[in-house]
Amino acid sequence: MEVWIIRDGEKVGPMHDFEVRRKIEGGELPAETLAWHEGLSAWKPLQEIDLFAREFENDPNAKVAGPPFPEFPDLASDAPTPEVQPKALKSHYLRRFWARWFDLYVYSGCWWFGMWAAGQDIEAALFNSWITFFHFVPWFVLEALLLHYWGTTPGKWLLGLAVTNQDGSRLDLAAATHRSLRVLFTGVGFGWGLLALVCQIISLFTARWLGAPLWDHTGGHRVVAKSLNPLKVILLISFFFGALQLQMIVTSPYLVKMMGDALPAVLKAEFEKNPPWHLPERHRAN
Repeated sequence: MEVWIIRDGEKVGPMHDFEVRRKIEGGELPAETLAWHEGLSAWKPLQEIDLFAREFENDPNAKVAGPPFPEFPDLASDAPTPEVQPKALKSHYLRRFWARWFDLYVYSGCWWFGMWAAGQDIEAALFNSWITFFHFVPWFVLEALLLHYWGTTPGKWLLGLAVTNQDGSRLDLAAATHRSLRVLFTGVGFGWGLLALVCQIISLFTARWLGAPLWDHTGGHRVVAKSLNPLKVILLISFFFGALQLQMIVTSPYLVKMMGDALPAVLKAEFEKNPPWHLPERHRAN
């Protein structure tokens, strides 16, 4: 979380909360130092802010300063204040989660449809471990370009999110590429089932501890959020389920065939009675 403090009558910041903790531990910031972060209605002594109260529990010299001067809240007027309220922090991370998986599933649906349109053998592709494990990689190359040139992706744009540097500028191509690679490895674990779930859980706890996900914390980036647009949310839901349906149309007949006897008898009977509609074969002649 970004924090601003008052030192020698001047506003200093933003600083990450872990940096403030280090300064407190080093004795640079006494308990009465006035600070502010998103969600506070006024400047408060560090000791009175929940984020840092524990740092002063064992400090016998810590004391609580009097109420801040009336003009101090105005000093935060030039601090970036996203439209998303701090009390909606869980919703903010939830928006980032859905934006991420919207992008991945829309890409995946288009990718499988493209495989069919190109006349590729879908059944063979499903058995190809290289394709199964690494078919998300091209998306992250595209994502880096989108973040560099526009600062957002389709999913983030629909949910009012944008990725910037701390000063509000867009990421250069190298920074955007590094960020996308970090997300690919540590954020979604290449999209590999259980590994992806574990990576998402670790990312959530890391974000709450550091104030930002590992890929943004390491690169010094931030995600700026705007108010949700109902029409864009409707579009996101529509495209999300449309992409899922498109992927199922292309792959489900082959997945059912691959499962064979492993498919529960009830489902197998249902598929035999009402086989899923799918696209016709378009293998290229050898």
